[in-house]
Amino acid sequence: MDAQGRGRADDVDPADQWVLNPRTGEYELRLSPSSPESSVPGPRTAGPRTPGRRTTAPGREVPPQRRRRAEPEAPVPGRRGRRPEKKKSRGKRVLLWTGGSMAFVVLVAGVGGYVYLKHLEGNVSTTDVGTAGSSSFKKDEAFNILIIGTDKRTGEGNEGYGDKGSVGHADTNILLHVSKDRSNATALSIPRDLIVDIPDCETTQEDGTKKVVPGSSGVRFNQSLGDLGRDAGCTMRTVKAVTGIQPHHFMMADFNAVKTLTTAVDGVDVCVEHAVDDPKSHLKLPAGESTVEGEQALAFVRTRHAFGNEGDLDRIKVQQQFLGSLMRKMSSSDTLTSPTKLVKLAEAATKALTVDSAIGKVGTLKDMALELKKVPTKNITFTTVPVIDNPAEKVKATVVVNEAKGPQVFDMIKNDISFTEVEQKQKKEKAAVAARLKGEKSEPGEVRVRVMNGGAPAGSAQQELAYLQTQAGVSKSENAGNAPADLAKTTLEYAPDQADQARALAEILGLTGAAMKPGKSVTNAQGLPTMTLTLGKDFKGAGVKLDGSVKKPDLDTESTADQKLCAS
Repeated sequence: MDAQGRGRADDVDPADQWVLNPRTGEYELRLSPSSPESSVPGPRTAGPRTPGRRTTAPGREVPPQRRRRAEPEAPVPGRRGRRPEKKKSRGKRVLLWTGGSMAFVVLVAGVGGYVYLKHLEGNVSTTDVGTAGSSSFKKDEAFNILIIGTDKRTGEGNEGYGDKGSVGHADTNILLHVSKDRSNATALSIPRDLIVDIPDCETTQEDGTKKVVPGSSGVRFNQSLGDLGRDAGCTMRTVKAVTGIQPHHFMMADFNAVKTLTTAVDGVDVCVEHAVDDPKSHLKLPAGESTVEGEQALAFVRTRHAFGNEGDLDRIKVQQQFLGSLMRKMSSSDTLTSPTKLVKLAEAATKALTVDSAIGKVGTLKDMALELKKVPTKNITFTTVPVIDNPAEKVKATVVVNEAKGPQVFDMIKNDISFTEVEQKQKKEKAAVAARLKGEKSEPGEVRVRVMNGGAPAGSAQQELAYLQTQAGVSKSENAGNAPADLAKTTLEYAPDQADQARALAEILGLTGAAMKPGKSVTNAQGLPTMTLTLGKDFKGAGVKLDGSVKKPDLDTESTADQKLCAS
């Protein structure tokens, strides 16, 4: 360091050691003098200079150099033979968020430095969940992350939160589903007071041995973690048992993470309809918009007495609003272009996290961050498991799944169906294929079709036939049994003179032009020409349109990450 009051080298802010290499356009780590040299030139010594002359040791001058024609620079390693390109800092290509007690993770992607990335990796704690999750992260598939916020107290100043001496229960829980095409995501909150059956689960002990923790029936969801030595793998198994959705990975943080992470981003913007003065959480906010961080941010997401009916379900809605605001902050240029903030975030985030072993490497977390960053915030839906009060209780303290709404929500997530209207990332069909859907359509009662099962679950042809006849008005339809071979996609084969019938059926079933196969008709028992509908493996149920569109249930709570909402 120079002598102008900057302090010792070991007192340097880590962010100040990242400098922009003008030749590559990327941030690189400038290490201390005792460390291996960076590829970025260090600062030149300041001092008086005489025009046209160079100075070496004191008292000696070197004659001025003659001007000569500049020679081309040597190519930068890794880009040999190419001229340096102008490009944005890789620091902009970063965003991984999560919400253990509405905490989040921001992982610096591509800010470089193998040694520094290994340092970050050492910050992350991991848990071996065995077969409860996936053995690896796959970029080209939909994925589900179970985000857990525990009520465990760590760090100073957290005595007012959670249960004293708690081993860490599943206090806040969000199942984040990211679609295969990255066009949308759904964050499904699971109430901690939801009554569930926790299955038996195998846990890995500190000495590497395995222990099966017996299950429990009719208990709160938050007991799936901590009680009887249950780990996050038990919580993952409980989610699978309740919803039928398989969590692939988990991320877990405690109360202290909210404070350190919100401080690292210089606060998160929140809004309340009415002024808040909660003596229990010590949260004080004026009506309208405010910025909270540290202790105040933790109080905001933990308070149960400042909003609504002072219950956990109202707190979940506030936490969802907080997380949406946090994501907008993460996407802002103020955050993504600041090396100082990115380094602080990387340090705070990795120290706050416990994850499953399969994603415990910083490189894997970075890959996951970049996949999540592809999802537009307007297509990230926050909702909650549909619930009703527990009918077994006189004093209502817990809830159970609403069987009239819950299964459809779970099925939409399992089948990778968005809760928002999104533009699918698919190539446009060729004009000839798209034209199959254009033209006159027959009335449903004039459509003649036979239905075959070509890869759908057993009984699907009869179920679809019942739907066509009783609800869609396609009375001239019949069950033709099983197809000769299984198909990945549902198809409709028809003769040219049946195109108007085919278009009518395509509209009813949500068939794309690609699913329509001009060909020939078959003759039914009455000797009349009939189209053939073959249900493939993409068939999702009677009446469910095959283009992925579906009428979603009337959700109790729903918002998207781009909405600015005020807590009430």
